[in-house]
Amino acid sequence: MSAREQILSRLRQPLVAAQHVSPDVAGWFGAHRRSEDVAQRTARLRAALEAVHTELHDVTHDNWSSVLLQVAAVKGLRQILIGTNTPHGAQLQACQTDDIKLIPYDRPIDSWQDLLFDGVDASLTLARGAVAETGSLILWPTPSEPRLMSLVPSIHFVLLDVDTIHEDFYAAMTAESWSAGMPTNALLVCGPSKTADIQQTLAYGAHGPKELVVLLRNTEGSQA
Repeated sequence: MSAREQILSRLRQPLVAAQHVSPDVAGWFGAHRRSEDVAQRTARLRAALEAVHTELHDVTHDNWSSVLLQVAAVKGLRQILIGTNTPHGAQLQACQTDDIKLIPYDRPIDSWQDLLFDGVDASLTLARGAVAETGSLILWPTPSEPRLMSLVPSIHFVLLDVDTIHEDFYAAMTAESWSAGMPTNALLVCGPSKTADIQQTLAYGAHGPKELVVLLRNTEGSQA
């Protein structure tokens, strides 16, 4: 067989697919996972968020709305953007005061962008969960609470149930079955928006809310 024939013979042979062994991700996280209860995960999340100038308040299912309105009054807020047809939005509306107007996000952006960008002081969204390891809030935009609610207003209130705080990112993805479907832009928020120039002068609010206020909603008798 000539050299040419040998080369062609090798080229015509079927390629043997290389067998790739997938890493045992579940096994690795299982071996390295902390054994923490809700209070410990909450404490780790709190420390990480406070380190980046996040304001946190311990609340319950009964008082979170009144605490939010008290904080808003101290900050001198006039308008708060809320989602449409959400249980927490309805609960906040039930105890609103004359001093603070609640505005539902119930129309296309093109019809009220001037008010949204220049007239709304703050917004309230519900967090899907949080990651204690990285100090991250998990935001899951929906038609009722679009992405702009957590991006445009200067102050962002986030309601977080402490029972949804996960030890790490892998635990969050598996516990919530992220593989079954995700929104277009799931978000991990680790504090208020901040940036720095070439002289390392830190500025808040350049690309999003300049203040992040987290309401840690505990079940009765389980405050961290």
